Amino acid sequence: MKITALLVLKCTGEGSDPVILVNASDVSHFGYFQRHSVKEFIIFVGRTVAKRTPQGQRQSVQHEEYKVHSYNRNGLCALGFMDDHYPIRSAFSLLNQVIDEYQKAFGESWRTVQEDSNQPWPYLNEALQKFQDPAEADKLLKIQRELDETKIILHKTIDSVLARGEKLDSLVEKSSDLSAASQMFYKQAKKTNQCCTIL
Repeated sequence: MKITALLVLKCTGEGSDPVILVNASDVSHFGYFQRHSVKEFIIFVGRTVAKRTPQGQRQSVQHEEYKVHSYNRNGLCALGFMDDHYPIRSAFSLLNQVIDEYQKAFGESWRTVQEDSNQPWPYLNEALQKFQDPAEADKLLKIQRELDETKIILHKTIDSVLARGEKLDSLVEKSSDLSAASQMFYKQAKKTNQCCTIL
């Protein structure tokens, strides 16, 4: 799962091209001579998808093994270029956070911007790195992953207890210290308790 780029654009929706407010990209996994072309392609596709995303709407556009997720909130549009395996809910959660943070940092100043900006915004670069793991963007996914890990540990614990129980059986049979009546009681108790065992 990989995020290649995050962009924030101003989308007026009046037939004019969207204006790029900030962008961050990680094209290091492309060949050195391809990187400039990839960045240009990201800008082109970003403008195209943002222009076609109505206000208040979210959409995902598939291109080969990549998806472009877009969220337009009242003319402020966030886009994410991600591979096909990045969870959609995490992607839109990330885009929502990007818009929230942009509005906290810049307020409504984006409404007066008329041309593309190269203004640095460290948060976007940090988000590009931090949210490579979808669980960071989606709290439910993070909780689910923790529950899965706990479930694995619990299964291992139950398996080890069952293994110890089998060893206890062999020890009881081998013990000369226990009378035949005690061994019979142990076996009968074990049979009775088997109906209550949860696997």
